Amino acid sequence: MTGPDVRGLWHVALRVTDLHRSRAFYEGLFGMQVVWAPDPGSLYLSSGSDNLALHQIPSADMADVKKPGSQLLDHLGFIMSSPEAVDRLFTRVEQQGVTVVRRPKRHRDGSYSFYVADPDGNTVQVLFEPTISKLEPVSLRTSGAPAAGSQ
Repeated sequence: MTGPDVRGLWHVALRVTDLHRSRAFYEGLFGMQVVWAPDPGSLYLSSGSDNLALHQIPSADMADVKKPGSQLLDHLGFIMSSPEAVDRLFTRVEQQGVTVVRRPKRHRDGSYSFYVADPDGNTVQVLFEPTISKLEPVSLRTSGAPAAGSQ
């Protein structure tokens, strides 16, 4: 059991066909703000307790976007409480034989993560992110929300 180490599913990364148009959409409609722009092809936005990464699809790859079966979801990410929590979960991943896409790595913004494949091949990032990892998660069990299937 991971318990309090897992903060929640607070990170999604999308490949986009027009970074400026996508930025305007998420800022204008949802009030998100840019929190990091590491390079001309990437933006990280937040509304406070989440992290949306937008990655410009290179023009050379644009034709692949139109192919049947292609998708623009790059990966989704579970936010962890600390770098040590990331390492603890990575140990479990290795013990359980889960497919590792990328081993643990420190990123340019101070975050720390690794990537695995879920049973259907979707990429899942396990991520400590210095800003949002500090936030307290809200549990459905303690928030008064009905349990799944109880409605």
